[in-house]
Amino acid sequence: MSDDPRRPVPGAETAGRTVPAAEGAGRRGLHRLLDAMVAMSAEVDTRTLLQHIVDVAADLVGARYGALGVLGEGGDFTDLITVGLDAEAERLKAEAGLPQRHGLLGSLVTDRRPLRVDDVRADPRSVGFPAGHPPMTTLLGVPLTVRGTVYGNLYLADRRDGRPFGDEDEALLTALASAAGVSIENARLYQRLKRATEQFQRRMLPVLPDLGPLRVAARYEPAAEPPRLGGDWYDAMVLPDGAVFVVVGDVTGHDVEAAPVMAQIRSMLRALAFDRCGPPGLVVDALDRALALYGDATAATLVAARIEQVPGTGYSVCWTNAGHPPPLLVTAEGTVCVLAPEPHGIPVGVDPSLPRPDHRRALPAASTLLLFTDGLIERRGQDIDTGLRDLAAHAAALAAAPPHVLCEALVSRRETYDDDVALLALRVPAAR
Repeated sequence: MSDDPRRPVPGAETAGRTVPAAEGAGRRGLHRLLDAMVAMSAEVDTRTLLQHIVDVAADLVGARYGALGVLGEGGDFTDLITVGLDAEAERLKAEAGLPQRHGLLGSLVTDRRPLRVDDVRADPRSVGFPAGHPPMTTLLGVPLTVRGTVYGNLYLADRRDGRPFGDEDEALLTALASAAGVSIENARLYQRLKRATEQFQRRMLPVLPDLGPLRVAARYEPAAEPPRLGGDWYDAMVLPDGAVFVVVGDVTGHDVEAAPVMAQIRSMLRALAFDRCGPPGLVVDALDRALALYGDATAATLVAARIEQVPGTGYSVCWTNAGHPPPLLVTAEGTVCVLAPEPHGIPVGVDPSLPRPDHRRALPAASTLLLFTDGLIERRGQDIDTGLRDLAAHAAALAAAPPHVLCEALVSRRETYDDDVALLALRVPAAR
């Protein structure tokens, strides 16, 4: 093969002009760099992003090894993400711990300028490598800054073709580090926004009261992404006549308006339930009419239930469903019943003239009533009935678990959710 740099590169001709090999290789490197920047900008999980940066850097330059050392406020290493190490080297790395601020890596922390070494073993700064560290000959490192502060350092060792790192390699890695700094800042902002959104949402949900002898627990889980204010809620209260009122609902939409509307509807529903002390259908009908008076076009689905103790026979539940997923009744023996009788009401905020039917069911001793929003059973590409059956099967296996354990286990079945989730579990006492 000719080494003539003027030899045409296949596919590297523009406007009838033959592009020299060096220029064509440079363009391909630039295109790969731009592709890497686009991919990094789409990643919002910081740890995943850092690993992606190391992987891309090694691939972009053709290096055998790569590492990204994350620095803390004091300049010490707080994390080290690597690529290219085999399983034994990874084990030794874990045993050795994080690098210290000395040797070649420490000089990059101190100087904050690109570092290029053609012979690592001959460099007087080459100290501090732990036992079992893979032998490395050449090294290229650049600082990685976020908002003018050094966030960490990006290192590459040993090109796969055996050549030392050159000016083009340094330029590519410096450009990648610059873009990575922006992506890291975006990912950090995303995580802050996600935490703030979740905290705001949780603070709008109530602290559940003591409903003894009934036991109640609830769990809220925000959607995985993007960070957004949701309209899911739960509530429970003791009414003046001694009955217990519980509700789980979901305001339509996931924007800045959904959470305040949710809080408004929850407050109105509490006041109406306390004032009416009647069947849930009557309470929800009053809510529907109140929303119409305020001219609020927001719709919401919900299940509202009233739990009463029937002298000599135990407990019963009276509930109404306004366009919401049906509750589940889980017996102590693990039998699950989907409470979905006809007729089924429509969401509130749609047409207050339509009736709100009530339904009644006896609650067996030690049974559990589960109310939840659709986020718990919805999944992309899966029928919602399949999700409901899956939830029922898991609930049956956990029939004897305390309500708070039951809630935790049911929500923890999946790592992430496409929609936010509200779940409430209410357990009636065992037979005496």
